[in-house]
Amino acid sequence: MWFRRDLRLHDNHALHHALSQSDNVYCVFIFDKNILNDLKSKEDQRIEFIWEALSEMKASLNSLSSDITVIHGDPIHAIPLLLKKYDCEALFFNKDYESYANKRDMKIVEHIQQSSADAYQFKDTVLFEEKEILSQADKPYTVFSPYKNNHLAKLYQKGITQYDCENNKRNFAKIKIEKLLSLDSLGFTKTNLSKLAIPTGSSGGRSLLLDFEKRIDQYKLKRDYPGKKGVSYLSVHNRFGTISIREQALIAINKQSEGSLVWLNELIWRDFYFQILSNFPHINDGKSFKPQFNQLRFENNVTFFEAWKNGRTGFPIIDAAMHQLNKTGFMHNRLRMIVASFLVKDLLIDWRWGESYFAEKLIDFDFSANNGGWQWAASTGCDAQPWFRIFNPLLQSEKFDPEGLFIKKYLPQLTPLSAKEIHRPHFYYEKDPDTFKVKLGEDYPFPIVDHAIQRQKALSMYQAT
Repeated sequence: MWFRRDLRLHDNHALHHALSQSDNVYCVFIFDKNILNDLKSKEDQRIEFIWEALSEMKASLNSLSSDITVIHGDPIHAIPLLLKKYDCEALFFNKDYESYANKRDMKIVEHIQQSSADAYQFKDTVLFEEKEILSQADKPYTVFSPYKNNHLAKLYQKGITQYDCENNKRNFAKIKIEKLLSLDSLGFTKTNLSKLAIPTGSSGGRSLLLDFEKRIDQYKLKRDYPGKKGVSYLSVHNRFGTISIREQALIAINKQSEGSLVWLNELIWRDFYFQILSNFPHINDGKSFKPQFNQLRFENNVTFFEAWKNGRTGFPIIDAAMHQLNKTGFMHNRLRMIVASFLVKDLLIDWRWGESYFAEKLIDFDFSANNGGWQWAASTGCDAQPWFRIFNPLLQSEKFDPEGLFIKKYLPQLTPLSAKEIHRPHFYYEKDPDTFKVKLGEDYPFPIVDHAIQRQKALSMYQAT
């Protein structure tokens, strides 16, 4: 059983079949050097999160007199060698839909089938995949609403099957591995994961899920306000599969509250972007989903980009959001939309620059959702907001952080300001610089652009395509 983005021993589709059909199941995880070598920072929260999940899995398997083999290498070479080492007749794994993983897996399957072993792949990351949800014309959907309606109809019609891994746990191979590879041996170091108190492993995912279940009825009312505890905080656990997507969907369906159904809608958005990735592979190549927007003439001011990355734009909601990302590896979903719109339509910077920065920083980075979100904000994607719809960052700030609670958390130098002043300190500073509680230009920067001017430039840029 080759674990990848499904780091749990419960409700795991491939593991269920491996345990049901085999006498001895050897568990394996490979830190893929082709992926790790591309990571810019050696202090990467994602690697530590995976390591913590594996550590918990190892302890669980040890309690069953089994273990997990964890190696650092190239899966194309490692998997056939491991099959041979343990004298295995078959490889079980859950599908990964990203371009690199998909090509790698096809090569591995081809290779091991030539050496007379079998390979079995399963759907586990999503509720529906690839071409399971098609229009009446048998075509993949590019608009979310009809996709969602079809998805929901099938979900209620077919129901959700969970995959028991308990009944046959005696079939885990009896094996003992000395030690789990250290982060140092992988070339990485510990991060601020424990300081941030991010719950890890299946137990961490379970605790977050139970906590969210108590709050889920309020999800619709609170989810857009970053200063409130409104979202699930489960995205990193979905990214690495420490919880099951089926379990989450069942909770939402069984609750049948307004909040739970809005959350189910978000899980369906996740499926939607995965099927876009599978059915429209050109988005893997840095291309706009809508080809007419490949030629947008972005200004790409590098100084502006640096200010955006470092939370020094002079727009408090933008800067607070970027500080949250840089410090924690997480950004609230509403803020992801606001900062993406600001980068593309206020700073006139190519959405791919922002997409790449998020890919580097987000602990929950998932190509399909990240690309989908950026192309939505840039109006270049499927079912994106119209190009002439441009968020006003000041109005967004006043609406979704009315008391400035979130801003104050990440920009403490603005704490002395009132709920009115905190969204546009420059406006009030210029009225009376001598008595204003924050020294602009020293404690906090002046705005680097004028939204009204940039809005007109953005409209002209899109009209020119």
